[in-house]
Amino acid sequence: MTYKTLLVHVDDSRKSPERVSFALDLALKYDACLIGLYVVCQDLFRPLLKRDDSLILASLEAQHAERANRAHDRFITAAEQAGCSFEWRAPRGPALDEAVLHARHADLVILGQEDPEDQDSYVGRDFVEDMVMNAGRPVIVVPYAGRVATFGENVVVAWDGSREAARALADSVPILKRARFVTLCTVEKHPDREAPAGFDVAGYLERHGVRAAFKSIPRISGVGTGETLLNQISDTHADLLVMGAYAHARARERVLGGVTHALLRTMTVPVLMSH
Repeated sequence: MTYKTLLVHVDDSRKSPERVSFALDLALKYDACLIGLYVVCQDLFRPLLKRDDSLILASLEAQHAERANRAHDRFITAAEQAGCSFEWRAPRGPALDEAVLHARHADLVILGQEDPEDQDSYVGRDFVEDMVMNAGRPVIVVPYAGRVATFGENVVVAWDGSREAARALADSVPILKRARFVTLCTVEKHPDREAPAGFDVAGYLERHGVRAAFKSIPRISGVGTGETLLNQISDTHADLLVMGAYAHARARERVLGGVTHALLRTMTVPVLMSH
């Protein structure tokens, strides 16, 4: 099991070049092809324009083309300098629909956390969340704050025995096999009534060549599960969190669970999520 096709989201944000560099490093590590997918926020005012606003439409099209060309040139240059196999795609359909479609033909997807201080990082409302829930592929979300100095050397896996956690664990095996330290963490909501949830996966991981430690963390009253996991990451100097992405139904839509939503907002290290 390995990753042979990686897809990285490319946009006009300040962090896009760093995200591409991060993805190129991963692609080289796994001898994979890297697909650069350029999708950006579509102009919200375009539907309001009338037929006689052709000059405005032409200007918007020219600006989009110029930005797309710059992103294309930066990606091609970086990929060629890295010596990585690559493809470039810039579909013109609805951003989320196109991103989901292309992501489903990759083994691993790399996205960036939305930066509230950089409007160019905004693609659409809940774009990252919708990608995680709909792509059908593991997604690595890279935080906008700070720099990713190391990745996948010291990994914390959030484990509760659920379907989502099992999916994330399996999807992350190629990374876990290369890690120096792997810790499966279980946040106990009711320590007095719960049996340890992590030890039954030890054999599964060992057969994949992964040696993992197991840790049960009592949940402190008033401290959420997401915050507990972030504290564990800080305490152990981990450089990756692996977790299942949870959702619940509300009316006719899928809404992210509280822990997943909170971590996407407050993440301090890359997070690999699967649903």
